[in-house]
Amino acid sequence: MTERLQKTLARAGLGSRRACEELIRQGRVTVNGQIAQLGQKADPQRDNIEVDGRPVRTPSKLTYVALHKPRGVLSDEGDGTGRLPTVRDLVPLPGHLFPVGRLDLRSEGLVLLTDDGELAHRLTHPRYEHEKEYHVLVEGRPGDQVLARWRKGVFLDGRRTASARVERMREEKGNTWLRVVLREGRKRQIRRVGAMLGHPVHRLIRVRIGPLRLGNLKPGEWRQLTKNEIKALKRTTREEKTR
Repeated sequence: MTERLQKTLARAGLGSRRACEELIRQGRVTVNGQIAQLGQKADPQRDNIEVDGRPVRTPSKLTYVALHKPRGVLSDEGDGTGRLPTVRDLVPLPGHLFPVGRLDLRSEGLVLLTDDGELAHRLTHPRYEHEKEYHVLVEGRPGDQVLARWRKGVFLDGRRTASARVERMREEKGNTWLRVVLREGRKRQIRRVGAMLGHPVHRLIRVRIGPLRLGNLKPGEWRQLTKNEIKALKRTTREEKTR
């Protein structure tokens, strides 16, 4: 059965669909010896698909891993120097697993690692707007007006942030834990909003991506997803696609 090349490449663990589209644009993908074009379809069972001259093999079984990223660990592939550990260093499984739901160096919590490029695309693309939940320790005690502004959205880089669910959880030594649920993910958004509203973020833990929860995983621990969790993730992304 033919399908778009970027989908085949993503299923082979070569990155998200957007990353695979870039491989095609760069002329690094060939089909039966001919340079592929963006939008081209092929049959991975019958056509010879190569990237940089190496055959593409779609895995017979996909891998899905939930990891509790500790602070000080990079959630991407790093700069190649090896000076800082990456999430991939913490999961000693074979294959090309890439992170879904990146976190900055100082943040911690749930990261999904997978070679399912199609699922990764749907979980990271802004159009699908899946929920992400964070427990956030902010300085001081934000009042009702501050929380109302955060929920409504503030202007970052000339654009208002999308509405969010923000509620108090508990106080800790004069600071406050908040539960923040977002459907968008601008770079360092929670930290920037907290600082803008006068309550800098001291700690940030992601506890949920869509239906997938961090659970009892301790920093640095990981586990493979259950069949029910995988089904729930796929079902959620299908539902969000049709909204």
